[in-house]
Amino acid sequence: MKAISDALLYGILDLGYVELSQLEHVTVRLLEGGVDILQLRAKGFDEEVIEACARRVVSLTEEAGIPLILNDHPELVPSMGAQGAHVGQDDFTVADARWRAGRALAGEVALPLIGKSTHSLAQALDAVEQGADYIGFGPLFSTPTKPGRPAIGLADIAEVHSNVSLPIFCIGGIKRENLEQVLDAGAKRVVVVSGILQAADISGYCREIKAELQARQSK
Repeated sequence: MKAISDALLYGILDLGYVELSQLEHVTVRLLEGGVDILQLRAKGFDEEVIEACARRVVSLTEEAGIPLILNDHPELVPSMGAQGAHVGQDDFTVADARWRAGRALAGEVALPLIGKSTHSLAQALDAVEQGADYIGFGPLFSTPTKPGRPAIGLADIAEVHSNVSLPIFCIGGIKRENLEQVLDAGAKRVVVVSGILQAADISGYCREIKAELQARQSK
């Protein structure tokens, strides 16, 4: 299973963009394109549907050696064999999410990955104190994925990277067209949602972003 420290491109299987009938197809395209970690996001769906969706894709992510992360529902992690959960500022604390995600696995395997959404340097530092395994930082640009959440811009990217040693995945309105300026501002890892999921060639779009991320890492 790929380590979070080695991950550059974070993909999201967002049911706001992906039809249930296309779940496996899109998952395969994302994995073929080179996403390093994949989150299942199902806002507005009940837990039964989320669990069924996770069960449909977890064998694909396991075969690819890519961690599967559940958004907002750490308590579903143990029963589905996912590798962790991601929580927002208004959700569980990291400790609570880790307990919920690992309570059925305690003592048997390593603690599950817990990611935390952050929107400022102060929140990023707090996530470190809470013991998060990685953070999302954004939204950098306005995005329909996070309606009502103001964009934070690019100004704080360099500072948060200077002060936080955890893997930082910049998120929010990032697309192939603005990736260069995000990386120029100091980002090393990114989450891309609508740009990938609405692309005519999902795998090809992922490969282009991944190639640019890898090229920056080698400089």
